[in-house]
Amino acid sequence: MKKILLIDDNEQDRMLYKRFLGKQVGHERIEIHEASSGKEGLTLFAAQKPDCVLLDHNLLDTDGLTLLGDLKRLAPPDALCVVMITGGGSETLAVRALNEGALDYLVKQQFDRELLRKTVMHAIEKNEWRQYVTRYHGQLQAVNQQLRESLEELTETRQQIQEKNAQLTIANEAIRARNQELAATNQQLARTNIDLDNFVYAASHDLRQPVHNLHGLFDELRRTATFHDPEAAQMLRFVDDSLRDLTATITDLAAVVQVARQPGEQKAEPVGLADLTADVLQTLRPQLQTTQADVQTDFSALPELLYVRSNLRTIVLNLVANALKYRHPDRPALVRVRSNQLADQPVLEVADNGLGIDLERHGSELFQLFRRFHPHAEEGTGVGLFLVNRLVQAQGGRIEVESQLDCGTTFRVFF
Repeated sequence: MKKILLIDDNEQDRMLYKRFLGKQVGHERIEIHEASSGKEGLTLFAAQKPDCVLLDHNLLDTDGLTLLGDLKRLAPPDALCVVMITGGGSETLAVRALNEGALDYLVKQQFDRELLRKTVMHAIEKNEWRQYVTRYHGQLQAVNQQLRESLEELTETRQQIQEKNAQLTIANEAIRARNQELAATNQQLARTNIDLDNFVYAASHDLRQPVHNLHGLFDELRRTATFHDPEAAQMLRFVDDSLRDLTATITDLAAVVQVARQPGEQKAEPVGLADLTADVLQTLRPQLQTTQADVQTDFSALPELLYVRSNLRTIVLNLVANALKYRHPDRPALVRVRSNQLADQPVLEVADNGLGIDLERHGSELFQLFRRFHPHAEEGTGVGLFLVNRLVQAQGGRIEVESQLDCGTTFRVFF
């Protein structure tokens, strides 16, 4: 349905236009509204919002060009469809009307039914096309604005990425330089450790013979010399104890260095814990007989352990030997050795009822070389726990310790 507004103060002309237009133009039905003055035309235009206005130039209360300007102010931009009609054919008037916004121009008495219908339909289609183009341009402008904003965001993001990349490049260069420094430091430390191990190994090896000679000399001195000092026997005993401690220290140092000097990656193998522990207890038979210790074993939860056999033997030997060495003088020594699996991780546990350790005081020193926490106890060099911890950590394991003074200590080795 198309609405057409006739603004003409001549009733006969309006009747003629209505008869020419009829009730349908092409495939479109039409609805015609009439105004006999410019004022009435403005009121109907605002109320009906017609698709096309047939505007007579010569009105009693105004002229067509003036009314055309008033209609433009009521209509949205580029949405006014006006066909100007005048009684006199003036090209100047036609140009002015078209310049002021009219879409076409007709002269009274010079058009018929067909021309009027075609002119009106052409003006309506032209106006609709113009509105479509305006909407399309608006959409294009909105899209272009979005594209410009997206481009600005992309540009800003690209700049931020470039800045981040520059920062990352600087950071990577710093990390690379730091890694090179660390690699050089590690190489230097490795060389230093090798040199220290070689020195300790050579020193411990070279000191064996002089200490052995001292043993022989003091034995010969004790056998051949006559001492009148009543404290001579005690002094000789002190000398024997000192030589024995020195020999043990040299032996333990050699053992520590020997572990570090083991060539390449040693082969792990399934090791039966019961057989290995029996071998260790056979080695410690003199200490077991002296202390009358009760050693209880339970390997039912984990009978075998995949490990380097010699290293595992050293671990078990030192932990059990420590339990015997630091037994409590007021009760028989009890040592429990067992294995189990905790969270898919094999664990070896050695627990005793000995002297215990003050972990709050000595916990940070527990695995350091030459640390002893019971000087009054049986002789020791403070190397055993250092060696055990070194062997365990070398394979990615760890040791947990629970201890209470005068109650005992439990070592858990997580392999």
